[in-house]
Amino acid sequence: MRLALLTFLLSLSVFAGICDNYKDLGELATLNNGRVKPYMVASTEFIKSLSGKTSIDGKSASEAFCLISLGDGAQLSDKIMVNVSHVELKKLVGLSEKENEISMSKAKTFKEITRAEIMSLKENNSYKKSLNKFWYKIDQFEKASLGEFWTIPSVQGKEVSWTAITKISTELDINLLKDYDQKFKANIDNEIALELIYSKSQIFTWSMLIAIIGIFLTVLLKNATAGLITAWSLVIIEAVGMAMRVMISGRAPITNMYETVLFSGFGALFIGLIIYQFKKDKIFILGGLGYNILCLFMMKFADGMLSEAISPLVPVLRDNFWLSTHVTTIILSYAALALSWMLANIVLIRGRFGSLTSKDLKYYEDLIYAAIKVGIVLLAAGIILGGIWADYSWGRFWGWDPKETWSLIVLLIYVAVLHGKSTSWINTKGFIIFSAAGFMSVMMAWFGVNYILATGLHSYGFSEGGAIFLMTFFATQIIIILLTATRLKTKKNA
Repeated sequence: MRLALLTFLLSLSVFAGICDNYKDLGELATLNNGRVKPYMVASTEFIKSLSGKTSIDGKSASEAFCLISLGDGAQLSDKIMVNVSHVELKKLVGLSEKENEISMSKAKTFKEITRAEIMSLKENNSYKKSLNKFWYKIDQFEKASLGEFWTIPSVQGKEVSWTAITKISTELDINLLKDYDQKFKANIDNEIALELIYSKSQIFTWSMLIAIIGIFLTVLLKNATAGLITAWSLVIIEAVGMAMRVMISGRAPITNMYETVLFSGFGALFIGLIIYQFKKDKIFILGGLGYNILCLFMMKFADGMLSEAISPLVPVLRDNFWLSTHVTTIILSYAALALSWMLANIVLIRGRFGSLTSKDLKYYEDLIYAAIKVGIVLLAAGIILGGIWADYSWGRFWGWDPKETWSLIVLLIYVAVLHGKSTSWINTKGFIIFSAAGFMSVMMAWFGVNYILATGLHSYGFSEGGAIFLMTFFATQIIIILLTATRLKTKKNA
């Protein structure tokens, strides 16, 4: 009680007025989670990591983070709602099956109980992961309440040290904080201004709008020119967004699930537009834009699965050469196979609700075949490059790690489909159906290993949640195949 009172009085005297100027705090630099970033970005990432939202009780992330960091966050702990989805964890904290959230003020009372429960579990199952995530959020909030996550730069010559704001003993106001920041920026080359532009621009939200417009133009207009121009404009805009992200992070944009989804959507659209130049069929524009939109929607709305935060790399990923070759090649192969998946589903749906001649099906078979050929060549190259990197990093070329194994399974499945086509074991209809179904193996290698198996040496790319999303995807694809494949309408060639 005395400590809380002392902290409150400290916030009144030393830091009085700072949080009232929270709009002026955004451009300040702070060292947070191993990386120098704008205060606005650090505060947004922190508040979002706790509650999945960017504001608390009408207060922006910047204002809420300021109040918490200066020891005056008690008023917000009742408003910060922590997600609790695991059934066993709900029982532990006293929630009913229908309740999915608990306030931070109440969650804190379960910190030690949660820790004891974690220590008692030997198996790293879904319950233990949920416990770890729950405990981590509580711990992060408590550390933030001590001011540990808001640090101020102190410049001595070329040396920069970072001090928690609550450890500053002199009276502070917003002008003094700006003075600290200007000295830092004058002495140290940094990407603060660029990251602010990137964060404020919401470039991938605008990309989603442009992609939707492109879809409508491609579908409604007979001439493909408008859709083609929109699609290429989208490629340029997304390339600019990724370039900013690369300049901020200093690495290729493929180090977490958010970035791989982004890059695959970009890659599928780019590959689709390249193939269009040869095949001159706007179904490639439609397929590329369609998959791009799906990826952008995931980035925007799947907050529990994908984190847009730019974080420091684990040691094994810090070799930019292998990161830029192996992972990029693998994700581009997924992009090409995703394009073939989109084309196959478009054909199935058009055949179900319209009618296609045998000649039409043969034509679309060739288009899908072109996308799959690009995909398996890239996938085979990516697997080989991955083996070389594994030998360099772990001392062995192949170890049957789940990610390695499933990448090989994907390659073998698509090779079998192509072999079946070339030997006439699989007819035209069957090839289109297998092309749609085959992408489920890609999703298993890409998301399933992370969200369902969650084991192996590639654990640095893992994320929590997503199993429901993956099962929904599988179920939806199976339903589409069952509804369309059995009633795929064909008519005699004219």
